[in-house]
Amino acid sequence: MEARLNAFASPVTGKLVKHLIAAGKVVEGTGLPAATQELVKIRASQINGCGGCLDMHTKEAAAAGETPLRLHLIAAWREATVFTDAERAALELTEQGTRIADAAGGVPDEVWANAAQHYDEEQLLALVSLIALINTFNRLNVILRQPAGGYQVGQLAHLP
Repeated sequence: MEARLNAFASPVTGKLVKHLIAAGKVVEGTGLPAATQELVKIRASQINGCGGCLDMHTKEAAAAGETPLRLHLIAAWREATVFTDAERAALELTEQGTRIADAAGGVPDEVWANAAQHYDEEQLLALVSLIALINTFNRLNVILRQPAGGYQVGQLAHLP
């Protein structure tokens, strides 16, 4: 697959991506566990079919110590026994927040209440922000057809 545009060569996209990355750094600095953050990024990217983000976040998660078993089971988290109740709540909120157009009333109250049982207000805001951010990155990559497979761990730190 070939990208439709070289997004990183554009000053506009370069500035936008820098701001999105900066917003992501804010989320990283919260009490939301790093492993949960990667699970959320991967699950939203699976739903949205974003190969570029899946390439990046599965490699980053593995480099941070995530197990291959858990990485392979993210799409089937409901049936998998390898995720904590808190991670499961985050994954459910991720799915509902990513598929927001599919729900007549948005994210169901019971999904929110379940997440609120496991995360404090700051962590919930971080989780919601992360879901919004990864969906933004997914949409940029999918629309522009950014290819997957060539990401190197740590490469994000070197983007323009």
